[in-house]
Amino acid sequence: MITLLDENNENTRKQAPLAARMRPASLDEWVGQEHIIGKNTLLTRAIKADKLNSLVLHGPPGTGKTTLASVISSATQAIFLQLNATTAGKKDILDAVEEAKSAAALYGKRTILFIDEIHRFNKAQQDALLPYVENGTVILIGATTENPYFEVNKALVSRSMLFELEPLSKENILTLLNRALKDKERGLGEYFIEAHSNALDFLADKANGDARTALNALELAALTTKPDSGGRIEISIEDIAACIQKRALLYERNGDNHYDTISAFIKSMRGSDPDAAVYYLARMLYAGEDPRFIARRIVICASEDVGNADPHALQVAVAATHAVQFIGMPESKFILSQAATYIACAPKSNACTKAIDAAYADVDAVQIKSLPPHLKDGQRSNGYKYAHDYPGNYVPQDYLPEELCDRVYYRPTENGVEKKIKESLRALRPNRDY
Repeated sequence: MITLLDENNENTRKQAPLAARMRPASLDEWVGQEHIIGKNTLLTRAIKADKLNSLVLHGPPGTGKTTLASVISSATQAIFLQLNATTAGKKDILDAVEEAKSAAALYGKRTILFIDEIHRFNKAQQDALLPYVENGTVILIGATTENPYFEVNKALVSRSMLFELEPLSKENILTLLNRALKDKERGLGEYFIEAHSNALDFLADKANGDARTALNALELAALTTKPDSGGRIEISIEDIAACIQKRALLYERNGDNHYDTISAFIKSMRGSDPDAAVYYLARMLYAGEDPRFIARRIVICASEDVGNADPHALQVAVAATHAVQFIGMPESKFILSQAATYIACAPKSNACTKAIDAAYADVDAVQIKSLPPHLKDGQRSNGYKYAHDYPGNYVPQDYLPEELCDRVYYRPTENGVEKKIKESLRALRPNRDY
């Protein structure tokens, strides 16, 4: 069993990355997340009073979930145990429970069990933990980058307080970077470092709210930059750019941000903003999203949001989907950009979407005795009029069931091609309200 207190071991501390060494030792050193660790917040009061109940911390990487657990470990009088769900199993859970029972029996102490990456536990492992959380044998602190409502046992969630940690602000990151440069015991203060202000500003921006990324990039820059003759290490924006390489995007293909970004992409196309659509497309591709997934969403948008206002939109989207499948990346980004911008710039109509939804509702709600007799299969038809036998290839005739006579599902808009479609339908069926 490994506890967070083992990190105080001197050798372990010196060998740890800068981000691990700079973890705050108390609430007084905490930076950011004021909405949950601010003055007089519920969690702050519970930590200071050592009256913690089970809780689940969720949020993006590098926002302080494990660090908060470490702060709690230093503040509490309870026994503090840690497991990582990526390596622990059911036996480790039960071992921790036995240790908690012993601590309660021998010393009258509570036990806090911190489980990092708790979403990695399967259902059986989470179920094994549940009764001991419920009866108070252990106080659970779970940490996860995923939405706990989807990835954590609902019974565990219902017995825990949930706290969402947000990406740190640029100002928060700058505070941590400057603190690390000055700290001689845990940080880089023992080195003669001069970091350009624009370099730190660039790093704080590129870290994208992830303190771990920022601090470890700063350490890499410091350790790989050759000192001058006076022993001074000068860190420029070029040094930082080489160490961080690219923006640490918050984008996990199965996480909340995945769905948020694809939602923003679709809404930008629907809202006729090609610039925003291309940005979110680039963001997804940059983060490694499957281009076939993006192509499928473009096809859906072409039909759902453009429809018959521009029938070519669906053709463009489908062609892009086929092209992406045999071209691959990186060239597929050009194909997807063409399709996304076409859909964004096309006239919009959701008349087809409304039509099928309304028809579905009638199928569900209206009892139909029979289809119109003249529309049934040829050998049973009675009085069917073949449209091509009449002038203009049209003849007035009932097509809907009697119970839905003159029902209008498809109401073309005044946008694009649909304006002409509406005019045509009104001429053919003047008694219907198109």
